Amino acid sequence: MSGGIGLAYKIVDFHCDVLSKMQMDHNLDFTRDPRLDVNLERMGQGGVELQCFAIYLSEKLGKPQFGYILDQIDLFRQKVVRSGLAAITTVEELDKAEKAGQPGGLLSVEGADGLEANLHYLKLCYERGVRCLGLTWNFANWAADGILEPQGGGFTPQGVELVQACHQLGIILDVSHLSVKGFWELAEVAEEAGKPFIASHSNAYRVCPHARNLRDDQIREIIALDGRIGITFVPWFVKKAPVVTSSDILPHLEHICSLGGERSIMFGSDFDGIESHIEDLRHVGQYANLAELLLRHYPEDLVKGWLSGNVLSFLRTWLPQTK
Repeated sequence: MSGGIGLAYKIVDFHCDVLSKMQMDHNLDFTRDPRLDVNLERMGQGGVELQCFAIYLSEKLGKPQFGYILDQIDLFRQKVVRSGLAAITTVEELDKAEKAGQPGGLLSVEGADGLEANLHYLKLCYERGVRCLGLTWNFANWAADGILEPQGGGFTPQGVELVQACHQLGIILDVSHLSVKGFWELAEVAEEAGKPFIASHSNAYRVCPHARNLRDDQIREIIALDGRIGITFVPWFVKKAPVVTSSDILPHLEHICSLGGERSIMFGSDFDGIESHIEDLRHVGQYANLAELLLRHYPEDLVKGWLSGNVLSFLRTWLPQTK
């Protein structure tokens, strides 16, 4: 496929693991290194105007430490921002980058483990530009249980304090790896506080029954809160098959829409966090393939919302207006 149609539309991708990959290999160059699914050159090819960069601490590092989070923030500044991306922390910066036609980068932390149960570290992350927090990875940490933790618990008392601190600071919470019990505990707090949350990279469980995907009642809750759901390109979250193509994403979109979520959909590829890929979505430069596919099946206004509009409206509501 040609990229012509796709490049006519701005795209936001809400999850990649480039920073973790660069932390493990300092020789990687963000500008155009082909070993990275997300790099500056490929963002341009795919029309990606905003990329959310997750700070994920590899298990290869050993015990999670705050210093490792700071290392990835430094990598973001030194390798990503210096390559030409605008660091996005406010609505003002988002608007400025969009007006200038400059791609932007947003920071999130995937898993609270490295915060070491220290809310001062959370504040330091916010001051250094972090605007989203995925509360867990797959397993239990000091704050809550992850979705693959056998005991299936919810939040610890410290985790409840973490949620409250995020709400006070203005950090957007992400439930993509959170246990089901934790999801509903957070939903109760979110409803009371009027603070929606996101699932940055999760699909529909009804379409593909993987533990990391969202059940229908969870999808409805995110919709009711006016949160966002990032359809992800992890092949085994899309379809249980030897070969997965972009067309296999469509049933997830249609199912979420059937639950009333057409304005809640965004994309969160998980590029650089996966070693196998959807056949025709192997890096962000191929987002144009997805754009063309969507435009063949759905109205233009819906497609524009899924590619960027839905998540940009969310960010314009929940990012701080100015520094």
